[in-house]
Amino acid sequence: MDDALDAVFKALADPTRRRILDLLKPGPRTTGQLCGAFDELSRFAVMKHLGILADAGLVLVRREGRKRFNYLNTVPIRQVYERWMGPYAELWSSSLLRLKDHVEKDLNRDDKDGK
Repeated sequence: MDDALDAVFKALADPTRRRILDLLKPGPRTTGQLCGAFDELSRFAVMKHLGILADAGLVLVRREGRKRFNYLNTVPIRQVYERWMGPYAELWSSSLLRLKDHVEKDLNRDDKDGK
C-alpha cells in the first residue's frame, strides 16, 4: 500500500495540484473550467497536473462527448490519513492526556497542601 501512497504524497506535494483538488471539493468540474481558474498556467500545464492527480487516484475522469468531467476521489486521502496521520494523532493525544493527568495531580496535591 505504501507504493500507492507514494504517488498520492507526490501528487499532494505540489500547490497547484492541491488547489485543483480544492476546486473539485464542491463538485465535479470540466477540464475547461479548471483551466479557466489558472490564468497563470497553460491548458497543457493544467492537463499535466490533472494527469498526475488521476494517476494517483485523486481525480476520477468521466467523458461526455467532447467534455471531460473531473471528480475528486477522497479515498486515497483517507488512506493517507489512516496510514500516517491517524496513528500519530493517537500518539500525540495519548501523550497530551498523560500530561493533563500529571498536571491535574500536581494541582490537586497543591490544593490539599494549602498552596
